[in-house]
Amino acid sequence: MPQTALVLASTLGPGCSAQGRPGMGERGARGSEDLVFQDGRLVSGSLEALMEHLVPTADYYPDRTYIFTFLLSSRVFIRPHDLLARVGRICLEQRRQLEAGPEKAKLKCFSARVVQLLKEWTEAFPYDFQDETVMAELKAITHRVAQCDEEGGTVKKAIAQMTQSLPLALAARGQRQELRDKLCSPALDRGPVLKAKPPAAQKDILGVCCDPLVLAQQLTHIELERVGSIRPEDLMQILSHMDSRDKHRCRGDPAKTRSLEAYDDWFDCLSMLVATEVVKKKHRTRVLEFLIDVARECFNIGNFNSMMAIISGMNLSPVARLKKTWSKVKTAKFDVLEHHMDPSSNFCNYRTALQGAMQRSQTANSSREKVVIPVFNLFVKDMYFLHKIHTNHLPNGHVNFKKFWEISRQIHEFMAWTQVECPFEKDKKIQSYLLTAPVYSEEALFVASFESEGPENHMEKDSWKALRTTLLNRA
Repeated sequence: MPQTALVLASTLGPGCSAQGRPGMGERGARGSEDLVFQDGRLVSGSLEALMEHLVPTADYYPDRTYIFTFLLSSRVFIRPHDLLARVGRICLEQRRQLEAGPEKAKLKCFSARVVQLLKEWTEAFPYDFQDETVMAELKAITHRVAQCDEEGGTVKKAIAQMTQSLPLALAARGQRQELRDKLCSPALDRGPVLKAKPPAAQKDILGVCCDPLVLAQQLTHIELERVGSIRPEDLMQILSHMDSRDKHRCRGDPAKTRSLEAYDDWFDCLSMLVATEVVKKKHRTRVLEFLIDVARECFNIGNFNSMMAIISGMNLSPVARLKKTWSKVKTAKFDVLEHHMDPSSNFCNYRTALQGAMQRSQTANSSREKVVIPVFNLFVKDMYFLHKIHTNHLPNGHVNFKKFWEISRQIHEFMAWTQVECPFEKDKKIQSYLLTAPVYSEEALFVASFESEGPENHMEKDSWKALRTTLLNRA
């Protein structure tokens, strides 16, 4: 995010500067013994000093990137409602000092800055305010800071605007939650179907869509709908779950991890659907070639997550063992795709392609060039290793804020990708098939695979024999 302040002159009123200087200002200077800077950038500090650095004064307003980064990362150490209560106490202390001192005229400017901070908080993380006790704390803080303003003044107007916008943001969050539940339901509904093979007369993917580009576009639609329900604080839950050594860590909220789990499940479902389509007895070669083209179109669009899911489905053992089928497939395109997803050197080829897609998105001349959907599992792994390599606390007890700058940068980058509006026309028929078509269980995949091409070695023969015995006993 750019190093700019978001304080509007109309909100602050005359005489209130909107400049937030990273690592500087009254708050930063007063707490310098508990805050450490390198090249003007905050790199560590005690949790208390970092909280004080968040709260504005009459002469200081924190940089916007610091506000986002601290509000995001602080939940690893302190719950949002506890942080809000602490911010309220710091504000009250500041207000009393201004009222008792010679600079009482700055009280309104200070109040405007506090409201601006709360406004940014409610806009970036509205979910933090869904609880009634948190809303009560928010109202108490705004009531105190509004006392210095006349009726209809700029501070009271800003508070009214914030209190009107917050319920709308929470309502939008509720709608996203409903969407999550709908998106989760197909996988749950398929439970009984996974125990057996679907009927032979069932439609296949070629009967629904025969254009690889169109199918890739519909996959991109689904990806953006699902990833769009993920919020920054949801991703921060990954670190909260990992951090077992921090006694003050926030425990994972199931409501916040549900969207992550649903998106991860989508990858697995797509891989299993790909395998199911291939092992069906008819048109195996044609289906394989078609799906390879779909994966290539996903790559061209910038939809790396669907591309990886398709490749993963083709590499599942029941599909990979179909040597006769693969011998009839022109695999040059598939080899190129596997090269892009080669795991060697920490997926160097994929990361190079992702960087290219990011640069294309930044200089895009059309909405179609803006799409960037990274491989979600690799993004999570990157977060995990970043978390493991760097500790939350330094030996002197300071919060390692340099680590959280980088985590915040990656999360902000990811969120920018999720906000892209899908540029392709939606096809409900194709999407319905992709989301609801029954898929084979792993067991059923092997049955179909062995029925298509019999076992070729002793290991496969033993597996096929054991599988048939299991099925007969179950029957």
